[in-house]
Amino acid sequence: MRIFDLIPAQFRIAAVGSLLLMVIAGSAALAWTAQDWRYGREMERQARLQADTLNELSQASAAVQRTEQDKRLALEQRLQNKDATHYKELTDEQTKQARLRDRLATADLRLSVVLAVTETTGNCSMSATTGTGRVVHGTTRGQLDPAHAQRIIGITDTGDQGLIALAACQSYVSEIIKIK
Repeated sequence: MRIFDLIPAQFRIAAVGSLLLMVIAGSAALAWTAQDWRYGREMERQARLQADTLNELSQASAAVQRTEQDKRLALEQRLQNKDATHYKELTDEQTKQARLRDRLATADLRLSVVLAVTETTGNCSMSATTGTGRVVHGTTRGQLDPAHAQRIIGITDTGDQGLIALAACQSYVSEIIKIK
């Protein structure tokens, strides 16, 4: 006797249909579970890829930021060196001007100018005094008053400071333009 014969005849079609329905439902559930596993693995793979991509982007961004920071630090260092150079030039020039003013004040040094006079005072075509190391005679020179000499030195000192400041500004601008 078979199991199929134990089922009454009027319920056999329903039993076969319900058995068929259970097989279909079971295979659908099994397929659904298999698809869920595959989809889960695919989502996990995509999540890993996205995490790797984000990691690479953050590393690239950090590298660019480090490069830019290194450039900025190098520029700051160059500008600081140029500042130190210009400050040294300025203090050296101020020291030189102060020494020159001191020498003028103590009459250790006298400023003189060439005069545009073609006549000489007297019959001699040579000047009354000659400077050390001078061989050329015949140019008449006039000595400046020490106060006027101090004013001239002050004017040239201001001019020298302006030229040094201009050179500092020009080198600063050229450094800034170089990096762009």
